Amino acid sequence: MVLPAPTQCPCCGGTRLSKLGESITETLEVIPRQFKVIQTVREKFSCRDCESITQPPAPFYPISRGRAGPELLAGILCDKYLQHLPLNRQSDAFAREGIDLDTSTLADWVGACTATLAPLNALIRVHVLAAGRLHADDTTVPVLAKGRTRTGRLWNYVRDDHPFGGTAPPAVWFRYSRDRKGEHPVDHLSGWTGIVQSDAYAGYNALAKPGRQPAPVVSAGCWAHGRRGLFKIAEKDKAPPCHRGRAPDRRHLRG
Repeated sequence: MVLPAPTQCPCCGGTRLSKLGESITETLEVIPRQFKVIQTVREKFSCRDCESITQPPAPFYPISRGRAGPELLAGILCDKYLQHLPLNRQSDAFAREGIDLDTSTLADWVGACTATLAPLNALIRVHVLAAGRLHADDTTVPVLAKGRTRTGRLWNYVRDDHPFGGTAPPAVWFRYSRDRKGEHPVDHLSGWTGIVQSDAYAGYNALAKPGRQPAPVVSAGCWAHGRRGLFKIAEKDKAPPCHRGRAPDRRHLRG
């Protein structure tokens, strides 16, 4: 935005002004999102010679016969899984903007998107499990339930060989479970063998048992987790003054 320039001098009233330069002020602002109803018109034509009817094919929709566009669906998924915004809160936010979208409708859309993205998820799984080394970890996920909030688990398996000179694209494969039983990583990595770097969670131990098919995995410990344990021991036993530093922040660690 350019402010109107003065047309005369405020001191003497003269009009012979010469530009010397300009000052620019930057302000961060937000433009509220807009909702649109896009109508796609497909005209029908009848052939006067053979009486057949022709019409352009219907455009592709992420959800069959759905009324939600791809950008709207992507926003709902990002808010749910990246921003951890439950669907009921999203429904309330839409209502404040004049859009009536019931929670059940949003849930149906999320389920349909899950089915639509299933082939992509399968390709990511194949790519990740093609690696000889994996980083495995899990994190808690609050899950809304009737009258309470339950704690689910989101398991992630990371492939990233760039630190070892690998050229394959890094990727992460996610799996969800309602609890943290060791049967879940055993099921997720069924048929896979290689090196698994993880924390000391006992649920991974079954992967390294002798006799596992096609072969036992090789367990690699995590130095970051081990370092935190050493710091706890040092604090408990009152380490001498030569001890310096502090335990690493969990938020910046993987594995």
